[in-house]
Amino acid sequence: MGGGDDGVVREARVVRRVAAPASRVWPVLVDARNHAAWIPLTRVETDGPPSVGTQVVAVSGPGAVRGGPGLVDRMEIIRLDPPRPGHVGVAVFAKRGPVLAGEAVIELAETGDTCLVRWTERVHLAGPWRVGLTAAVLAPTLDAMLRLALSRAAAQVEA
Repeated sequence: MGGGDDGVVREARVVRRVAAPASRVWPVLVDARNHAAWIPLTRVETDGPPSVGTQVVAVSGPGAVRGGPGLVDRMEIIRLDPPRPGHVGVAVFAKRGPVLAGEAVIELAETGDTCLVRWTERVHLAGPWRVGLTAAVLAPTLDAMLRLALSRAAAQVEA
């Protein structure tokens, strides 16, 4: 994604140490089907297990979990490199519209019996609106969503 109107990309980023090995955390985090359990009022559909090219559609809204309409977030996994000794794992979800554009990046580093997760969203509204402005407006909401999602994900894998 290019810079915003002023050359600065606004982003939401959360970093968290998870008390579980990367081998257990990675498959849970990159499987978008799990995200519906962490993000309120959201249902997630995919065309298969996580791999490069997997299509993901998340719909968020008051009735979305029961199949109702909501904000549609279409994504494609464009990179999926699992962590290994000495190498950070990286998953990239490209946001394809119709409302949101940009990317979500999940990075995971092994740190012994724990791992360090960094989840970043560089997202703006698709369409004719100014990228920098809409990214700045969305960042606080995305930041709160990421904190909640990563907290719930950590609780799931640490249990």
